[in-house]
Amino acid sequence: MTSRTSKELAFLNELFIATDWGERFAELIDEHVKLPKTGHALYVGAGTGGHVIALQERAGEKLRFVGVDESEENLELAQEKARAAKKAAIEFRKDKFDQLASGSNRFDLVIGDGSLVHSERVPEIFEEMIRVAVPGATVAFVLPTFSSFGEFFSIYWEALHNLGLVDHEGDVESLITVLPAVSRLEELAEHAGLENVTSVTRIEEFDYESAEKFLSAPLVADFLMPIWLETLPQDSHQEVLDEIGRLVNEESHELGFALTIKATLVMGEKALSR
Repeated sequence: MTSRTSKELAFLNELFIATDWGERFAELIDEHVKLPKTGHALYVGAGTGGHVIALQERAGEKLRFVGVDESEENLELAQEKARAAKKAAIEFRKDKFDQLASGSNRFDLVIGDGSLVHSERVPEIFEEMIRVAVPGATVAFVLPTFSSFGEFFSIYWEALHNLGLVDHEGDVESLITVLPAVSRLEELAEHAGLENVTSVTRIEEFDYESAEKFLSAPLVADFLMPIWLETLPQDSHQEVLDEIGRLVNEESHELGFALTIKATLVMGEKALSR
């Protein structure tokens, strides 16, 4: 489990997460979301700002982006990058994804990156994104969906079973089922007021040479694993990680391990009557 400071996590996000994990989701947005020519756009989950800055450069001066994140340290890096890129028009500010400070019907485009938030928060985040969009605006949300991380969850369940932590085997089932199905996200979008809802899913694979490389990778060790192990007793974490590592090497014959996700974009236009 990570013992990083918030500042260290922000630098890891900038150096390792945004440049690989984040780019897989950013590509979905770039390929499928049309930017309005004018107005104001909100990017929820801006991280260290790289994709927001790239979108602002593509949009020109008549569309102005606001990027929000829950980490002040991420936002500090984002602001530094925006100044260096001479994109002072971008506003970066701290906000809670599932309780946005903005009033309703404010933004002509709303984009959300939910790829590293706990899946339990997804419905509220998506509903908030739709709430702050103006009627007719595009709302687009990217995140991993149901059946992502299947290889890991299978090994995780086996590790708990082998260690006698049977009371927590159900925690793995919860992690699996809490990942939203694409159909569920589409239903949620329509219920919250989106029309012409569409989705795109792409299989993405993250390859690791060994269990050690997998468990020490910043994406896993510092961002995903804290979510996956949060329900376990703290004093069991290292034992569980050791058993996961042993099983990964055993099942892969020490030839490597792949973490597979379903990267999904769900989008639509806010109904004019909302």
